[in-house]
Amino acid sequence: MLLNLFLSIILVSGIFAVSHKKFLAILASVLALPMLVAIWISYLVAKAPLVFLIGEVCGILFFALVSVIILSFIFKEREITQELIYGAVVVYLFLGLMWGFIYLLIETVQPGSFSLASAHIDDLRNVFFYYSFVTLTTLGYGDITPLTNAARSYSLLEAIIGQIYLTVLVARLVGMHISQSMEKKNE
Repeated sequence: MLLNLFLSIILVSGIFAVSHKKFLAILASVLALPMLVAIWISYLVAKAPLVFLIGEVCGILFFALVSVIILSFIFKEREITQELIYGAVVVYLFLGLMWGFIYLLIETVQPGSFSLASAHIDDLRNVFFYYSFVTLTTLGYGDITPLTNAARSYSLLEAIIGQIYLTVLVARLVGMHISQSMEKKNE
């Protein structure tokens, strides 16, 4: 239940983060609402596979949308600020959540796509969030193994995106810092 509460807070915060433009706030809200329903409906209804499937897809799209919006802010900025650093961290965490929903969708559409320890099967969302962050950081404990081509391909893609994100972002921030330092030195 605590994870559901955190996800709900993250969704509302994500909507707030993009609320500077009305269209984006409406789009984010439209994507977040089915996900919120899917998160909380399990306490009312035992099985609602279509609701959960729609919630997973909307979750993927929501985290992708908010990540792109925050990334565009990061790459438009010319000065390193705390807000910029926080935005970069949020995007990295959103990538992990987005990929967790992607793996959950893969497993929902094609059961058996991942080899899971039997103790994990009770709460697949938590399992795939864990797997996503282990993959994103390229830590790879090996306790969850992708078995199908789709599962392996997406796992590989996430690992590559995670490394490229960190490399490009660190290079950008270091370059901006050097540029700011040179400008201050010349003043």
